[in-house]
Amino acid sequence: MSVTSSDSTVIDSQRSRRRIWGTIGTPLFAAAVLVCLWLWTSSRELDSIEAQSLNLPYILSKTGEHIALTTYSTLIVVIVAIPAGILLSRPRMKKLAPIALGAANIGQAAPSIAVIILAAMLFGVGIEIAVFALAIYAILPVLRNTIVGLQQVDPAIIDAGRGMGFSKTQILMRVELPLAVPIILTGLRTALVLNVGTATMAAFVNAGGLGDLVTSGVALQRSMVLVTGSALVALLALLLDWMVGLVQRSLTRMST
Repeated sequence: MSVTSSDSTVIDSQRSRRRIWGTIGTPLFAAAVLVCLWLWTSSRELDSIEAQSLNLPYILSKTGEHIALTTYSTLIVVIVAIPAGILLSRPRMKKLAPIALGAANIGQAAPSIAVIILAAMLFGVGIEIAVFALAIYAILPVLRNTIVGLQQVDPAIIDAGRGMGFSKTQILMRVELPLAVPIILTGLRTALVLNVGTATMAAFVNAGGLGDLVTSGVALQRSMVLVTGSALVALLALLLDWMVGLVQRSLTRMST
């Protein structure tokens, strides 16, 4: 069946609309949820405990702490996992890859609260301990995807690079990594979402974040505080995943 020019125009138009909604849909949804939360909380008479937790300066402060916890722990994951993944994808080190993945899997196999509490018992409490525990918990997706992404590069492309006179470093930087970036970013998206959710547990080690709202809501039996804190964590995870997704799609188009 042949495709006419009008059919092609319709298909292109549909694809364009999907791309537009894929770009703006998530922030619009997040904005709508925030408006609903604001309308809900502003329409209710708050007691002193709720008023202390559900005011804008406090929420912004806790959101900033949560973003900081997520950002610092994810940076540590990137700094450690990507170089380690590159090293373990080299021919001489491939035999060690299952061992390294198994060790990283231990951190993620344990419950997130157990990892954070264990780190607190060993090293104390505070932001640094929470960041360290979050990095351990989220290292597996980035490490695994870095190894897989580099191993899936077509050997013929690597041979073509050698034929052009590229050194091993040039092949890695100019051929392998650009082709593996979309897969690596998929692991990074997973790590970010894990970190945003797990950072809620940082409240148990006095590291702040939106977990303070969640734990306060549970401990003091204030459902409005609990729902608000949980919704903000979910929206933050959604928005960070959306931002990395935009970068991933852009880099994927560049590499194809």
